[in-house]
Amino acid sequence: MDKLRFAVRKFDPFERALEKCWVAYQELYPSDMELEFVPLDLEELTAAFFENQGLHNGDWDIVHINTDWIARAYDTKGLANLDLMLDQYPPEEAECAWPESLQALQRFDGQVFGLPFHDGPECLVFRKDLFDDSQEQSRFHALYGKPLAVPTTWTDFLTVATFFTRPEDNLYGTVFAGYPDGHNAVFDFCIQLWSRGGDLQQGEIPVKLDQPLAVEALDFYRGLFKESRGLHPESANYESVQAGAAFARGEVAMMVNWFGFASWAQIDAASAVQGKVDVAAIPSAEGGMSPSLNVYWLYAIPEGSRHKQLAYDFIRFAVGRQQDKLLTVEGGVGCRYSTWYDSEINQMIPFYNKLAELHDTARTLPRLANWPQIAHIIDETVIAAINSEESSLSLLTKAQKKLNTWIG
Repeated sequence: MDKLRFAVRKFDPFERALEKCWVAYQELYPSDMELEFVPLDLEELTAAFFENQGLHNGDWDIVHINTDWIARAYDTKGLANLDLMLDQYPPEEAECAWPESLQALQRFDGQVFGLPFHDGPECLVFRKDLFDDSQEQSRFHALYGKPLAVPTTWTDFLTVATFFTRPEDNLYGTVFAGYPDGHNAVFDFCIQLWSRGGDLQQGEIPVKLDQPLAVEALDFYRGLFKESRGLHPESANYESVQAGAAFARGEVAMMVNWFGFASWAQIDAASAVQGKVDVAAIPSAEGGMSPSLNVYWLYAIPEGSRHKQLAYDFIRFAVGRQQDKLLTVEGGVGCRYSTWYDSEINQMIPFYNKLAELHDTARTLPRLANWPQIAHIIDETVIAAINSEESSLSLLTKAQKKLNTWIG
């Protein structure tokens, strides 16, 4: 029997939602076709797409691809242009379904190579039950002489993280995803740089690491791990999903992570903090601006797929209002305005309508075909900073020399 093969970002809520989506699609459009979901972690996805040539050789008919890799996929002609199919059979309410911030990165030379699947900019995720507790407020005031509040600066963030760290109760002030996968530590570094008023791009140089604000950013981030002030002890081993799971288990008071982990912890029946979650802007340096990071996941069709029209038909169904909402109910983050402002969703997740606000300050990473290689160099630098005594300036200077071979 013929089948569609779908490379799925491994995450239980995604898998549940997509299985239900396929059942609903088959009920409306019955066929003998099967859909094989293959859940893969980040490194497995990149290997499947690029090293194993899976975008070209027919291994996959539908893929989850994130915007970090979209330029590389386009540059290697790995994705099918969707324009003709979009014109003939547009998705539901296509003209007003999504914000521009979820449509720009998959557009090259006016052509579209993917449709939004899962969103959720980075934000500060926190347990409102801890911050609202009168005993915690009294204790904090007695210790620090000021009210307990959701931190807006990194200085206050460290103070609050230290306060909530109680290893005897398996509670820690914060968690960061320090696993070296070329993603999480890179995102955290960029957020630290942006929150200090810095930018990766300097003039004509698309990525410049040997700059004073980058040194400040790396010094702060490595200090979190080296001084362990309020940090979950597994942070160096966790990627973002595992960090989100630690928060959902009730082991963490607050974290800078993707919005999706906040909504997941808020509604998942297995979450120890169900109904106790809220989000806020990411802290900044004194006088800095709160940043956010917009990296999102797409449905895309590999150029090597032998079933492009059927793949598109399913994607078109999957990005509709009802299925976008289903993704959210299962613990993902829908991309449509209709989901963000849905009354039922906001009753379940009272902070859901903050998504549009987070997008207003969200930054994007450089859209470079060789960004994955650049990201790995940054990742190696951050990990080296955590695990060595070499100065941040020295590490960043060495990294810049490596980067220069990729950025010309």
